[in-house]
Amino acid sequence: MQIKDAWIRKVFTGRGDLTLEVELTVEDPVTGDTLTARAAAPAGASRGTHEVVYFPEGGIDAAISAFERLVAPEIAGLDVTEPYTVDGKLEEIDGTWRFERIGGATAIATSLAAAEAGAASLGLPLFAFIGGAYARRLPLPLGNVIGGGKHSRGLGPDIQEFLVVPLNPPDILAAVCANAEIHKRVVREIVKVDSTFTGGRNDEGAWTPRISSRTALKIIKDAAAEVGRELGIEIGLGVDVAASSLWSGSKYVYRNEGVERGPREQLQFVTKLIEEFDLIYVEDPFHEEDFQSFAELAERFKERLIVGDDIFATSPERIEQGGRLKAATGVIIKPDQVGTLLRTLRAVETARRYGMRVIVSHRSGDTEYKTLAHVAVGAGAEVIKTGISGGERTAKLNELIRIGEHLGKWAVISRIR
Repeated sequence: MQIKDAWIRKVFTGRGDLTLEVELTVEDPVTGDTLTARAAAPAGASRGTHEVVYFPEGGIDAAISAFERLVAPEIAGLDVTEPYTVDGKLEEIDGTWRFERIGGATAIATSLAAAEAGAASLGLPLFAFIGGAYARRLPLPLGNVIGGGKHSRGLGPDIQEFLVVPLNPPDILAAVCANAEIHKRVVREIVKVDSTFTGGRNDEGAWTPRISSRTALKIIKDAAAEVGRELGIEIGLGVDVAASSLWSGSKYVYRNEGVERGPREQLQFVTKLIEEFDLIYVEDPFHEEDFQSFAELAERFKERLIVGDDIFATSPERIEQGGRLKAATGVIIKPDQVGTLLRTLRAVETARRYGMRVIVSHRSGDTEYKTLAHVAVGAGAEVIKTGISGGERTAKLNELIRIGEHLGKWAVISRIR
C-alpha cells in the first residue's frame, strides 16, 4: 500500500493549543483500494532541552509550509506496510537530529499516521503492527491525582504530580476503575484542608488545591488504602518532581513552601519522601543533567521505579549514557520527544539492554487520539502514564480496555513489584 496523498492541518490539543494533524491516503497499486489514516502531535508544557524542536523557526505556519514543500512530495509512493520507511525518509528530508527544518510535531504526526495506515493495510491492530504477534502485555495505568508545578500554573504544590498505580489488578478494567475511584475520593478530603478549593483541575485532569506536597501525599495515601481494601487491589504511590523546573542553577527552589534545597538536600528530601510514604515511583527527582544524583538514588532504592524523563528525553544516546551509569531503573518514553516511531522503539531497546523498565507517557497537552495505548502495548511497556480524567486521557484508557478484550485469554497484566 503506497502513499497517494498527504495533508496537514491545524488542530487543537486538550489544553486548547494549536498542534498539527497529518492525514495520509494510501492506495493498493494493483487493486486500486484506498484507505485513510490520521495522527496528531501532542504538546508538552515542560519540555526538556534534549527534545526535538516542536515547530521549526517560524512556528506552526512554517511547519505546514515545510510539510507541503518538503515532506508530502518525498513520501508519496512509499509503502506503509514496510515498517519505518517513512520514518527513515523524514530523517533524510530534515537532515538534523532535532528536526529543525520540518519540526518534531510534523515528524511524529507523519510517522504515526504512516504506522496507522500500515496496520490498517495489513488488517492488524496497531499494537501488533508495532510489536509483532507476541505483543500481549498490558501496561499498568499510572494516573495523576493531584497536580502542582508548571501544570498547575504554580498555584498548587511545588511537586508537579502525585500519582497512583494499581500493582496487582486482575485485569485492565479493574486497574482503570481503581485509579478513577481514588481520583473521586481524594476531592472529598481536599475540601477539608483547603477551604478555597473550588474543584479546579490542571491540564491533565488532576486536582489543584493550595496544599503542601506532604499533605497531598497523605490525602492520596489514605484514599488509595481505602479503595485498595474495597477492591482487593494493592495501590502504589508515586511523584513526578519535575526537578528541572525547580532548578535555579545551584539550588532547587520550592516557592510555595518557601524552601531552597541544594543537590544533597534534594537527595535527602526525596529519600525521606520515599521512605515516609512508601513511594513505588519517583520521576525526575533531580534536574536533567544530574546523572550522579539519579544514580545514587537508584542504587539506594533498586526495587523502586526511579524514572528519568527530562534527563533522557526518549533519546537512545541519553538512555545509553544513563544506563552505563545505572542512573535509573525506569525510563519515560514519549514518541514526540524524538519525532518518529522508529526512534521511539530504538529508545525502548536501549532501555531494555540496561534493565530499565519502560513507562510510555502522554503529554500535558494531549489529543483525543488513542494511538499511545497501542504504542505502549506494542513496545511491551510495564506502565502507561495517561492521566485519569478528561477525554484525551480516557481515550487511551478505554483503548487499553478494548485491546485487553481483543487479546482475551492471551492478555498478560504487567507487574512492577
